[in-house]
Amino acid sequence: MKLKKTFYTQDVLIVAPSLIGKLLCRKLPNKEILKYRIIETEAYKGEQDTACHAHKGKTLRTEVMYHNGGCAYIYFVYGMHYLLNVVTGKENEPQAVLIRSVEGFNGPAKLTKAMQIDKSLNGADLLANQLWIEDDGFIAKLKASKRIGIDYACDIYKNIEWRWTISN
Repeated sequence: MKLKKTFYTQDVLIVAPSLIGKLLCRKLPNKEILKYRIIETEAYKGEQDTACHAHKGKTLRTEVMYHNGGCAYIYFVYGMHYLLNVVTGKENEPQAVLIRSVEGFNGPAKLTKAMQIDKSLNGADLLANQLWIEDDGFIAKLKASKRIGIDYACDIYKNIEWRWTISN
């Protein structure tokens, strides 16, 4: 069953661990539908989180993070990779969940490449039929740990355990 809007408008610290075990779905231009189980997420919470893109406020790049939860925030890194985030929470409270890995594709750039996710899907409605998340009833056991690759953040946010992985 496709996740509902009320799921996405919850706080990122509820949504990020709750996405573990859900199915990330993508309808390709050729109409093929891909579905992969989410096995790793990270939460980024607002302007106070020094690891969050919204830390320095609303910009052209981060504007999507200020939308009401339930859309995709996709950005380009290292001049070669797109990364997928799920916007959560209420409008003007920038929060997002980075989808770090799905079964079969360990790493956020590998999954976006495999699922043909690029900047054209930035802002995409996750309730529509191009990119969405389903709950098939799978119950995941979780493990929390520190986020990866955010050495620039202050100590509090660099060391907080806002990364979740599947442990079943």
